[in-house]
Order: sequence, then structure tokens, then C-alpha cells
Amino acid sequence: RMELGESVKRNLTTSAYAQFSGRASRSEYWWFVLGCFLIGATLGVIDVALDGAILTSLFVLGLIIPSIALNVRRLHDTGRSGWYVLLSLIPLFGPLVLLVFYASQGDKRANAYGPVPK
Repeated sequence: RMELGESVKRNLTTSAYAQFSGRASRSEYWWFVLGCFLIGATLGVIDVALDGAILTSLFVLGLIIPSIALNVRRLHDTGRSGWYVLLSLIPLFGPLVLLVFYASQGDKRANAYGPVPK
């Protein structure tokens, strides 16, 4: 089970930044989502105070690759191909299906994508 700081640090600063292979646990995924939301909200407040949007924009641009990589690894944990991430391109339906996949429990045993994540 991963904690907030550990998940954000792992996915933004280590080799997991652009790692599309392997698996990511539910806790790693949701802690990262929460951490990015909190950082983005904080940067948004700072941007409003500075009358701009540069900090939030840079943060969002920096999240593109690690977010896609984490989404792919989360899908791998549920036994699905990372290509399912393309469902996000289908309005309304796609993101809802992905939300269900991301929230579902991962395989309790090693699968084709690797061992059970910590």
C-alpha cells in the first residue's frame, strides 16, 4: 500500500515517470491523482494571485507523460492492455468506462504484465 507522498514522488521523479510496462496498484494510482489535484489547486491559487496561468500550465504539461504511463500501468494491474487508455477519446462513455477500470481491484496474482505491485 502506497502513501500520498510516496506515490507522487515515484511517478514524478523516478524511473516510473515514463515507464509504460509493469503494474500500478489502486493506492498508487489514486494517491497520485489526489496529489496532482492538490498541487494543481495550489498552483492555481498562486496563478490567480499573480494574475496569470503559467505555473498551472507548466504543471499540466509536465503531467502528460507520467499520467499516461500511470494509467497504462493501472490498466495492466487489472489485466487489460494499455491501449484501453484510448477510450478516453470517446466523449462521456470512454472516461466513465476507464473510471470503472481504474477503480476496480487488480489481479491478486502475477499476470502477463508482471508481478503484483507493492
